[in-house]
Amino acid sequence: MNIIMKPMKKRSDCPISCSLDIWGDKWSLLIIRDLMFAKKCRYSDFLKSSEGIATNILATRLQALEENGIIEKVDSPESKVKGVYKLTKKGIDLLPILIEIDLWSEKYFPIPEDTKVMLEKIKIDKTGFISQAIEEFENN
Repeated sequence: MNIIMKPMKKRSDCPISCSLDIWGDKWSLLIIRDLMFAKKCRYSDFLKSSEGIATNILATRLQALEENGIIEKVDSPESKVKGVYKLTKKGIDLLPILIEIDLWSEKYFPIPEDTKVMLEKIKIDKTGFISQAIEEFENN
């Protein structure tokens, strides 16, 4: 499925600013996090996240992420009526950024035990962890 992206009005040509225009809101990285680490893929799954996103905000963020090529909606293997979301290559390429955010956060905030376990694996072999995770995403 080809997605026609609307031209985005950029605040500047700064790479950080351009990136934040796509995923720098309060919710988008959390949706990407849930796709990457929590294996959530359905609209209802995202609604159950502990942060408590409202349905209208979720719908808007999913649409924006899809329009910007970060995620795509595909038919569910169980039901053609329901769709599931998955990361595109562009979305998968955000994995190292999310890992670095987790590593930074670990220094300054209490983090959940499951995240600590993951970060210990990452600290042993960050490149290997990222390569393995990307391969798993690309094969699903």
